[in-house]
Amino acid sequence: MPPSAREAANEQRRRLHHEADVVVVGAGIFGCAIAFALARQGRSVLLLERWLKEPDRIVGELLQPGGVAALKKLGLGDCLEGIDAIPVTGYSVIYYGQAVGIPYPLNAGADLGSTGGDTKGNGEKPSRPEGRCFHHGRFINQLRQACAREPNITIVETEVTKTITGTHNPQVLGVESTTRNPKTGLREKGYYFAHLTIICDGYASNFRKQYINRKSVVKSRFYALELIDCPMPTPNYGIVILGESAPVLLYQIGTHETRALIDVPENTPTASPAAGGVRAHLRNVVLPSLPKQVQPCVEAALADGKIPRSMPNSWLPPSTQTEPGVVVLGDAMNMRHPLTGGGMTVAFSDVVILSSLLSPERIPQLGDTAAVRRAMKEFHWRRKGLSSIINILAQALYSLFAANDSQLKALQRGCFAYFQKGGNCLDGPVGLLGGIIHQPMVLVYHFFAVALLAIWLVIKEV
Repeated sequence: MPPSAREAANEQRRRLHHEADVVVVGAGIFGCAIAFALARQGRSVLLLERWLKEPDRIVGELLQPGGVAALKKLGLGDCLEGIDAIPVTGYSVIYYGQAVGIPYPLNAGADLGSTGGDTKGNGEKPSRPEGRCFHHGRFINQLRQACAREPNITIVETEVTKTITGTHNPQVLGVESTTRNPKTGLREKGYYFAHLTIICDGYASNFRKQYINRKSVVKSRFYALELIDCPMPTPNYGIVILGESAPVLLYQIGTHETRALIDVPENTPTASPAAGGVRAHLRNVVLPSLPKQVQPCVEAALADGKIPRSMPNSWLPPSTQTEPGVVVLGDAMNMRHPLTGGGMTVAFSDVVILSSLLSPERIPQLGDTAAVRRAMKEFHWRRKGLSSIINILAQALYSLFAANDSQLKALQRGCFAYFQKGGNCLDGPVGLLGGIIHQPMVLVYHFFAVALLAIWLVIKEV
């Protein structure tokens, strides 16, 4: 059968009989990317999402250079165009008013391909790799539109309620959902079947407890403000502000908009109801620690009298799964503190790895559960090169930057002094942070170097 005829037959099968090679639950970052990647391999894909309106979220707005490279490798690089995305060329850490710039390393281009690189003998200066900041919803819309243009994908607005398991064996055969009938307004049951069901329904997953034995841990929340026409201390940099309060992040998500994410740990005394709540904490503790040029914009954002939108900062270690016919991935399977902005980079990297392991050349039929299980086992080992680095960095840096005891404060001072040294003391850490370096031993080296420097600074003080 010619490819076009086969695509038409598969489309009719998806639309009329709700059958495909793959059912993907959740049209977010991971769901759109894996649906697109598998469809490009010739798989028939049903992409199910409960709400296809443009999402309005306060995280998932910073994509590191490693994530940009993975996105381009998947053929989705154009999704960063036309959404007023802002280039990001590094980080700036402001420690009690002192600032140090940490640009992405110049020699990273060979690993990142078109996101940056060294010269090729043409006399031009090497360019630094770049990340991107943007409105999350605009980026999601671009990903969904890319999926909608793929002839091997059918997108359905429906709310998945449970998985369907065979009566004679435990294999998952698909999912059950409810869909609103536009004529009657009533919700009607529907059933979608596939050889493989990929569940990626986000941080608040409804299916995690069914297939994963671990629970997410939340120790703080990010409260978000949108600052208008805010003068950035370091343009085109992600900014981390450290002081008496927990970390504050600043990054520009549009020509006129800057996102401020303010971390508030659980049981913070100055954010308790008796002390005036979160707004009092933001005004009395956080605001004075911010750069002077930023403070008026924060005051304006707080002027509406409302408690800013917030989101839990979750930690969920990754899990391998052995259930036949189904896998849980994305934030539903693995989360880390969003301080380092590495979540989307891990997701796109995971899709690159997984799509290669599930390719028709390796697994002709996804109904071969034994082959899929072997592929998933390899996937969980191969992803560690990047995911372990991002996960460890996110949790360790948050514990360090939110330090509230003398020993961690000493280590915090050592970390900032390490950044001030420049050179490899910058290139290594920011290369790891940006998803550029995939070598865990580099992380170990810099951790020990920071610890030794912190000890030396304490000895000098004593």
